[in-house]
Amino acid sequence: MKLSYVGVDLAKNVFQLHGIDRSGKAVWRRRLRRHQWLSTLMEAADSNCVIGMEACTGAHHWARQLQAHGYTVKLIPPQFVKPYVKSNKNDANDAEAICEAMTRPHMRFVAVKSVEQQDIQATHRIRAELKDQRNAKTNQIRGLVAEYGLVAPQTLLALRRAIPGWLEDAENGLTDYFRSLLHGLWGDLRALDDRIKELDKQIEQLANGNEVTRRLQQLRGVGPMVATALVATVGTGEQYRKGRQMAAALGLTPRQNSSGDKHRLFGISKRGDAYLRTLLIHGARAVMSQARHRDDRLSRWVTDIAKRSHPNVAAVALANKTARMAWAMLQHGTDYDPALAVS
Repeated sequence: MKLSYVGVDLAKNVFQLHGIDRSGKAVWRRRLRRHQWLSTLMEAADSNCVIGMEACTGAHHWARQLQAHGYTVKLIPPQFVKPYVKSNKNDANDAEAICEAMTRPHMRFVAVKSVEQQDIQATHRIRAELKDQRNAKTNQIRGLVAEYGLVAPQTLLALRRAIPGWLEDAENGLTDYFRSLLHGLWGDLRALDDRIKELDKQIEQLANGNEVTRRLQQLRGVGPMVATALVATVGTGEQYRKGRQMAAALGLTPRQNSSGDKHRLFGISKRGDAYLRTLLIHGARAVMSQARHRDDRLSRWVTDIAKRSHPNVAAVALANKTARMAWAMLQHGTDYDPALAVS
């Protein structure tokens, strides 16, 4: 029995494996526990065997483990595996579908992340979750004080300034009991602010301590936040043949619905990593706010688009161009050249 491809359906404790030979015939099926599946696979398949898995939780860890033993690992986006699932969905059918999908000649794969990339990504995910918690906390404060006739300011900065005043004002209708509750909420909000600031400093340190992220910050609209998110998400960008592919993977290209001679383009597809796409677009908005005061080629280009179209269209166009320039810098190890920004 010579295994050429093995599809692995990952789980917490039970792993389903499906192996095929060079002709595509299924010759090996196993259902194994977490502690035994890797050693069993290594006994059954030599290092020439290609291992496929869905790019889900734990996939990058297991991919690094397999690569360390000489295996070639293919990580497939789950949405590309689903069409190959036959009949009912179960672990065995999922493993078979993974095995089938990775043998397709034009299948798209996910690059295996390094531990350093996952460290950076974890920092961003924790920060994003803390921001959501802070938004929920501010909305809770606004809703509660509204029941006592106090209108909270719209911005977070104004709310921070208003809360101490509410606590000190003895004539605003707040009871002593609610003041103690509001004081506790005020402490929660400040703790979230401090934690987010701490993570911002860590992200800045990560960006300044890495040659690639330092170079990416030469791009306009790319600071420590965007640079580290780019490296954490796309790595060196080697999984894309050109910058346009990376921009499309990030959802920064038009969604298409064409048939025959009718070509219909809509708004951006919004595929891929929504977090990174949002950061790139916010960075582009920051560039646009200063572009009308500058006379370089990139500023004139984005200002001209904003005059012809909606500013949001111009912001996405600039984010798309930034992603493509970032791919070129990642692939070729070059610095940002303003002369090539608009060509």
